[in-house]
Order: sequence, then C-alpha cells, then structure tokens
Amino acid sequence: MKRASLCLCTAMLLGGSAAAHAEDDHADALQAVAAAAGAETRPTTRPAAGVRFTIVRQLDEPVIHKSSPGAEDNKYGFEGGSAIKLNGTYHLFTSEMAGDPWWTRMRFGHWTSRDAVRWQRVSTLYESSGDYTGKDPRAALWSPMPIFNEREDRWNLFYVAYRSAPDTPPESRRNYDGHIWRAISEAPGRDGIAGPYKDIGVVLKPGPDCKKWEGLQGTDSFFPYQVGRKWHALYGSAQTQYQPIPFWGVGLAEAPELAGPWKRCAGDEPVPIDSVFTENPIVCRLGDGTYIAVCDTFVPNGIAYSASRDSVHWSPASHIVLKQTETLWVKDLRTPLGLIDEGNDTFTLLYTAYATPAWKSYGCVGLITVRMEIAKSAKP
Repeated sequence: MKRASLCLCTAMLLGGSAAAHAEDDHADALQAVAAAAGAETRPTTRPAAGVRFTIVRQLDEPVIHKSSPGAEDNKYGFEGGSAIKLNGTYHLFTSEMAGDPWWTRMRFGHWTSRDAVRWQRVSTLYESSGDYTGKDPRAALWSPMPIFNEREDRWNLFYVAYRSAPDTPPESRRNYDGHIWRAISEAPGRDGIAGPYKDIGVVLKPGPDCKKWEGLQGTDSFFPYQVGRKWHALYGSAQTQYQPIPFWGVGLAEAPELAGPWKRCAGDEPVPIDSVFTENPIVCRLGDGTYIAVCDTFVPNGIAYSASRDSVHWSPASHIVLKQTETLWVKDLRTPLGLIDEGNDTFTLLYTAYATPAWKSYGCVGLITVRMEIAKSAKP
C-alpha cells in the first residue's frame, strides 16, 4: 500500500478532511507525524552492505502529471505500483486515485513508454468498488506488482485489496484488513504482460499466523522474488489501530512456487530495515547475486534502500535523496517503483510523489537515474 495510514494519522493530528489534505502541504505534516513516532528523518549515506546509489540524472518535471493524456479522469493522481522494462519498452503498473472517496475509489493503470519519459496509457486493469461502509473486502485496490512465472509461462499480478470505512478514532479505517490477491494474465508468454488478468485467489491475509508487529491495516504490501528454486516475499503491515501510529514494518514470507502456498516465515520480529517505518519494498537481484530493496521512508524527498546477500537478512536502510533545485516539482516523495537495470551499473528509478502547488499538488510520476557503486570489500 501507499502511505495511507500515515497521512490519515496526519490528518487527525493536524485537522481537516482526508480528501482536502491530499492537496495540502504534505511534507511538513508528515514530518510532524514522524516526530511523534520517534522516527529518524535524517538521510543515511553509508553504503547498504557495501552498495551505494548516487543520482546522476534528475528530471525536474514529472513524466506523468495531471495534464498528461490518459490522466484526464484521474482526480487525485498516482501513488505506488511498480515499473519494469521488457524488450526495450517500459511498463508502469500504478495505483490511480481516480475519485471519491479519496484512497478508496481506485483503479490500476497500465502505461508504456520507449524512453521512460513520454508515456501512453494502455488500459485499466482493475477498478475498486469504492464502497465506504467496511462491507466490501475489495473497496480499495493498491500496489499492482507484475512478476513473470516461468513455470506457468504467464505474468502474475499481485496486489492489495482493502475494506474502507470512516475512521473510528483511534483506528484508521480508510484502508484496513488488507489481503494480497494473485491474478494471472490470460495471454501466455512474456508478451502477455498487458493482460487481461484473471483473479486466482488470496495468497496472504490477516489471521492466526500474523506476527505481533502486524496491525489493523492488514497486509499492506507484497513483493515476491525468486531465490534458487523457491520464492521469498517482503510483505508489510501497520499498526493503524493506534494514534499516533507507532509502527509500519515488513516481514518475510516464503513459498515453494510463485503460485504458493505462501506462509509467513518463522520468528516474531520484522525485517529490521528501519526501526519505525518501512513500506512498499520492491526487490531486484544484482548480477553478483546481491538483493536490493527500495522502499518508502520518512526522510524528506528520499528513497530508502537495503541490501541482502542471502535474501533473508537485510541491511539497515540507506537513502537516495533528491537534489533540491529551484525548479524541482516534488514537494513530498512517496513511493519508489523499483530499480530498472540499464547496464553499466546504472538504473532507472521511477517514483510517485505529490507535487508543488505549481503542479497542482497532484500525485505525479517522477524519474531519476542512479549509479551503483560496490565497495571492493563487499565484492565476492
């Protein structure tokens, strides 16, 4: 999920409706919540397990925004999802905040581009019901993650479905009881990435096997990655039954196949990427076998990243922070959409962020290029 629970907490602390808050000054408000939760907001520049990323290109305008063709009926913009590159074409699967209720009336948009700068909207893959009574378990849909399944020769799409209802303080209920759904493309092969997709079922949900750190939000994110012949996944949850919300974290799940069955790994503690806030991790595997996860962070206009040599033990977060320029459109960076390997140790990194008033305070998609450096001592 995106940082819904965080902003709902912010709205309660600072006043105003959630919808109105969407077009407010998010950055200052989020820092107030971070302070209340005791979160560290200063960036960490040390390498993560010997891996460091630095920005070598930063676009000071969004690549998808409110005036982009295809965004005309998207009321609040974009937040979260993932991006990949397939046969020279970039594919973006993103959560579109299409209408009211805010963060409840959602849909998944599929966009493509040849250069990651000029984008065309291809289709709507799913739409949520927008139910705001708490009765519909698919009232709000978030975080579409396409993963190719070699065994099935089909794309799988993992995403989060929530119930949604007005808050009942101290509980945040706009997005709660999150379940992770798996769908498969009806078209075989890698060229079937555009779908359409067919739901297969729920692969992870709240229940008796939940860990003590998980909360009312349910399962708020899920990203699977292959480890040899089996699969691991980083999944998330947040303690949205409390105000201020004390913890957003991620845990580790495992399965013999991408199709499952999925189960939470043994142990009660979350993956220690950050002591207070880790959300929406997306994992890639480097050529040397190192796993890298990029995720949300409290650091202003930052992206957190963590490294793992064995896919299980993850380093404390390090940070990529946007360069502050007079023309930078970003007011509040929200969610990285994954690292795309371009060769020669460079990666395209798309992200969603709320814009400055000059860009109508809309949820837009931005772009940076980062270069990777690996410390000599960290190389195998």
